Amino acid sequence: MIAERGRSRLHRYYRIEGGNHVDGLYDTHPDRLRPMLPCYRTAFTALTAWVERREEPPASGTVPRPRTGDLTVTGSLT
Repeated sequence: MIAERGRSRLHRYYRIEGGNHVDGLYDTHPDRLRPMLPCYRTAFTALTAWVERREEPPASGTVPRPRTGDLTVTGSLT
């Protein structure tokens, strides 16, 4: 619908691999789930930079689950 209105350049959509909306379940299934809050914070920072400083965020796409690091604090859009 966004593309049909010629507004695609103004939007981004990120699919977070393994992400879920119940971060509290991460402790139960750390091998399968990924907390969304760190990714949300990174995306919001990118949005702020886009609006305030015209720094274009990464293209839309699937964000792979990191193989290393603490997923409770790691949020990347690439």
